[in-house]
Amino acid sequence: MALIILVVTFIATLLIGMPVVFAIGLSSIATVLYEGLPLAVVFQRMASGMNVFAFLTIPFFILTGELMMYGGVAHRIIRCSKALVGHVRGGLGMTNVVACTMFGGISGSPVADVSAMGSALIPLMKKEGIDADYAVNVTTYSSLVGALMPTSHNMIIYSLAAGGAVSMSSLIMAGAVPAAMLTIANLLAAYFVARSRGYPSSPFTGWGEVWLSLAAALPGLFIVVIIVGGILSGVFTAAEAGAVAVGYALLLTTLVYRSLTWQHFLMAAAKAAKTTGIVLLLIGISTMFGYLMSIYGIADMVGDALASISTRPWVIFILVNIALFLFGIFLDMAAHILVCTPIFLPIVQHYGMDPVQFGIIVLLNSTIGLNTPPVGAAFYLGCAIGEVSVSQVVRSIWPFMLALWVTLMIVTLVPETSMLVHDLLK
Repeated sequence: MALIILVVTFIATLLIGMPVVFAIGLSSIATVLYEGLPLAVVFQRMASGMNVFAFLTIPFFILTGELMMYGGVAHRIIRCSKALVGHVRGGLGMTNVVACTMFGGISGSPVADVSAMGSALIPLMKKEGIDADYAVNVTTYSSLVGALMPTSHNMIIYSLAAGGAVSMSSLIMAGAVPAAMLTIANLLAAYFVARSRGYPSSPFTGWGEVWLSLAAALPGLFIVVIIVGGILSGVFTAAEAGAVAVGYALLLTTLVYRSLTWQHFLMAAAKAAKTTGIVLLLIGISTMFGYLMSIYGIADMVGDALASISTRPWVIFILVNIALFLFGIFLDMAAHILVCTPIFLPIVQHYGMDPVQFGIIVLLNSTIGLNTPPVGAAFYLGCAIGEVSVSQVVRSIWPFMLALWVTLMIVTLVPETSMLVHDLLK
């Protein structure tokens, strides 16, 4: 009965439109009250879930992305991307994909990526006669690569949800090839739609512009080298890497680019504080929810249900992906990782999947939720910037959704895609 109360209350509150964090919290409280436990148990679990030293990395990475966004790095990346691929059919669409990938490596946040790149590129694409639905889809799906980048705070959340069995350095190495694959898939989808709609391309501006724009963007992109090199070489931990990244971002935007004003700094700090608060609240409440799920053996129940369908590993992995996709429709990215990892990680491990590979699969599935209603934070933000209806964007979403699903299936069924770099460097 306690398990029924937990699940039914959670689903019911989601269906009536309650925010995910409150749905998780209320279902946990209802279950604790039914069991006759003191409510202090809820707050103790929340506090223990948030009181993790490694979580210092989260505000550092978030603040780094905000400083880079307000410090003018985005415009330099757009210029570089346009010089590289702007001459291809649907040039601004291709520029969008490359720019979102580059900025995703700096911000590590798909939503921040949509905000920075979308605000600049979506109105420009519309001005040049490109349909708003195409502009929004290109931006929102290209931004998802940021979740696989070294600056992604969601990697840290997965590391916690996996019980510390997966290190940040392992996830950084595992995300390299899937991030490149997803970028290529997005480029192909953008090109396919641009060609079918007859979008024009711009003339090639010459290699001089390519090198000049690249030189202007490289200092901002170098932050990825600092983080990856520092963590993988053992010079500093992930938390220390975040602190170094913030210091570098401040020096770059104030002394080199000289584009970060005091007002922009305050705005970046306020935005980072707000985002950090939301993420940590989700982590704390989801810790209590996960504790209850472990008590009632939900992972074992789901594993038995999947085993009754098939015992072939590849079938189980596909079924797990479908389940993760369905969860992602209703859950925010952080909540999706924290709720689903304890359920499905033991199952896929039983059938031979490495926790590192599963981490990339969870991150990819979580990004799908960012682009699907009714939660879809990146999706709604893109629609708002493009001033286009949700229904219009959804009708033309399938080439980009297909690109993401193809990438996801390759990562799922071909372990080498996520484990090759990891195994080589290890």
